[in-house]
Amino acid sequence: MQTSMALLGKRRFLPLFVTQFLNAFNDNFFKMAMVMLITYSILQGGEAEEAYYNALAGGIFILPFFLLSAISGQLADSGDKTRIIRLVKTAEIFIMIVGAAGIWLHNIPLMFLALFAMGVHSTFFGPIKYGILPQHLKDDEVLGGTGLVEAGTYIAILSGTIVGGILDPKISAVAVILVALIGRVTAQFVPAAPPEDDAPTGKIDWNIFRSSWRLVRDTMHVPRLFLAIMAISFFWAIGAVLAAQFPPMVKNALGGDNTVATMFTAIFSVGVAIGSVLINRILNGSVSAKYAPASVLIMATFVLLLWWAVKGWVHVPDNPQDADALLNYAEFWALRQGDIILFALLGIAVAGGMFVVPLYAFLTTTVGKSQTARTVAANNIVNSGAMVIGALVYSLLTAMNISTADTLFLIAAACLVSAWISWKLHLACD
Repeated sequence: MQTSMALLGKRRFLPLFVTQFLNAFNDNFFKMAMVMLITYSILQGGEAEEAYYNALAGGIFILPFFLLSAISGQLADSGDKTRIIRLVKTAEIFIMIVGAAGIWLHNIPLMFLALFAMGVHSTFFGPIKYGILPQHLKDDEVLGGTGLVEAGTYIAILSGTIVGGILDPKISAVAVILVALIGRVTAQFVPAAPPEDDAPTGKIDWNIFRSSWRLVRDTMHVPRLFLAIMAISFFWAIGAVLAAQFPPMVKNALGGDNTVATMFTAIFSVGVAIGSVLINRILNGSVSAKYAPASVLIMATFVLLLWWAVKGWVHVPDNPQDADALLNYAEFWALRQGDIILFALLGIAVAGGMFVVPLYAFLTTTVGKSQTARTVAANNIVNSGAMVIGALVYSLLTAMNISTADTLFLIAAACLVSAWISWKLHLACD
């Protein structure tokens, strides 16, 4: 049996992998370049105004996933998925031209317009990048392909975020257009993926609210899909809280600067990528949820280790007269306490990748090939809602003056619920 890495040498997979990598990279490249420009160069109203615009940027990008996932799933299952990929990547070029103009002119409305359009673009691409895999890969390759897509997405998010944060805005304005052009070229090499013989032939329901409700209802009433989607959504809700915690935890609880926060994001992204590939080797290519409960319990254990390390964090500065100085990444890395925290983060991420990848593969293989995109689209709608709820819960806990460390303890408890759901899925399906 071929290893998952061998798929990168196959034309039926490599062009799709590169295209989705560039898609995730450019999303985060543009978003970070825009946020950094607005925060450090345009706004003059202080911390509250900056927080407002940063929150608004996140909301604008995720809104299309709520509104348009149902339509994107219907289109993908009833048409040629590869043709849609090429149309979406062509649209990205024009979207990035608008976004680049906004960056160049320091025009916030233009940048937000492009950000919303990129959210729409990703909404239509999202169901396809997973839904197309059963059409192009053999049954024993789907798990490996799903793991590579997930790993590539996280590495793309990391690299796009870093590049968008360090490049000069005007250079970024040109670069996002170039990345979009390269993505359109790679999309041209993705093999055709025509609709299956039993694909839906009825008219597309363009009513976004009715179609979204029907899609989620028709998908979630199937017990095995309900359990898989709920387990994935719980994971993303936990992930949303962890991601929201990184900046305040690094600055306020650990005394680290922005380079430490970036290091946390890097380790987390690499860890998920490792877990995504590792679980394919453990399962030997078979799609199964049998290791999902153990994976999320291991994740909870590492969350508890992180909670313990953050709770007991005491840093004595080398220069007592400069006690308020923040640690950079090298100084943090040199501390034994820092090593424990980084180890815990890596463990959380690896276990998380091992947990979620088989569930994504399960979604695309437990239904007919003519339904994969709609199933992923329904999952995206529920996941988006879970992430918003997770962020709102975190905001509520913060308003109640619950410390970052104690929030980690609550996350570990939430992992138990996710383990129970995934165990129910294992019993129902495996």
